[in-house]
Amino acid sequence: MKTIWSRRLPDLPHPGLPYLRRPLALPLLAVACAASLALAVGLTACENVASYTEPSLVRVIDASYIAPAINVVVEGVGLAGNLGQGSITPYGTLPSSTDAQIKITASTGGATLVSTNGTLLPGHQHSIFLTDNGAAPTDYTVTILEDQQVAAASGHSAFRFLNQAPKTGAVDVYMVPAGTTLVNTIPLVTALPVGATAGYISFPSQTVTMVITPTGVTTPQYASTALALTGGEVRTVLIMDTQLTSNPPVEVFIADDVN
Repeated sequence: MKTIWSRRLPDLPHPGLPYLRRPLALPLLAVACAASLALAVGLTACENVASYTEPSLVRVIDASYIAPAINVVVEGVGLAGNLGQGSITPYGTLPSSTDAQIKITASTGGATLVSTNGTLLPGHQHSIFLTDNGAAPTDYTVTILEDQQVAAASGHSAFRFLNQAPKTGAVDVYMVPAGTTLVNTIPLVTALPVGATAGYISFPSQTVTMVITPTGVTTPQYASTALALTGGEVRTVLIMDTQLTSNPPVEVFIADDVN
């Protein structure tokens, strides 16, 4: 009697039925899981980048004649301390906000002088500008200025002027080129009222002397040393009355906005 050997053939799909795949082997399953995890992490990273908000650069300009030495706190963060009249601080980095709380207090004693809220735009430069409002001996005004954050055009300089000189009144501002006289120079700014701001004005860069006079008068109230401008500079100029002298009656504070 013959012994018949048989071998079981692999299961094949029945004709007309979809082919059913076998479950993934463990090594392949692990690879697939790792790839899915990497994809999820990558998507999360993309979401984090997309939601990132640039901070604001913020400084303080103290143009108050009546305030004591001050501290400035923004959203609970100390931005500047023990500032006096004519101070312009370097920029500090703060989170941007559409409703940032700004509190200005006396450096000695900590009494709140003024508290307000303002917008600090992401990726922008701002100045917190403290002035006297003139309504009462201890009333102040806080203004948030948006500062230029890009360099002036090649071969040009850009200057902004803040007139906080009530005794002097409205002023004209000249940039007198080297080798030229005041009478032969056209004013860069004319009749700038007290409390007003002349926005950034661009002019060709060269060595100049900044001269400030009462409006319509050619007798200088202030004359700077020579300013060697080479191009790209952006500056803010604060104009104030001097407190102890009558000659010159005006003093100037210049801040670097860019370059």
